[in-house]
Amino acid sequence: MLDEKQKGDLVAAAIKARKSSYSPYSSYAVGAALLTEKGELYTGSNIENAAYPMSICAERVAAFKAISAEDRAFKAIAVVTRDGGFPCGACRQVLSEFGLDAEVIIADDNGRILEESTVSDLLPGAFSPSNLKSS
Repeated sequence: MLDEKQKGDLVAAAIKARKSSYSPYSSYAVGAALLTEKGELYTGSNIENAAYPMSICAERVAAFKAISAEDRAFKAIAVVTRDGGFPCGACRQVLSEFGLDAEVIIADDNGRILEESTVSDLLPGAFSPSNLKSS
């Protein structure tokens, strides 16, 4: 579990990441800050595209940065939006692959923590690599 200072630092990093959002279509900027078990911090912001399906969420940007750096054990993620929006289903699935027990901190753009959970609480019955193992 993160202590209050660590949570605050993670939220602050997500607020900073949110500033780089490219969201001209929805005007819904999202910032994420992902902390790995190694203690590394990866940030992301949502990036929209005129061809909507080509857009990507902040949470997956942060996760993919960590994964591509071969840092694949997630400890916590903070997500910041103007109103405390939660990760979408696709983001929950990606996060579950690398940290079902990872803490999820939801905050608004003022840094106020609105909700705390875990990936497993947000995605009960997650589809995992164990589902793909043959018997």
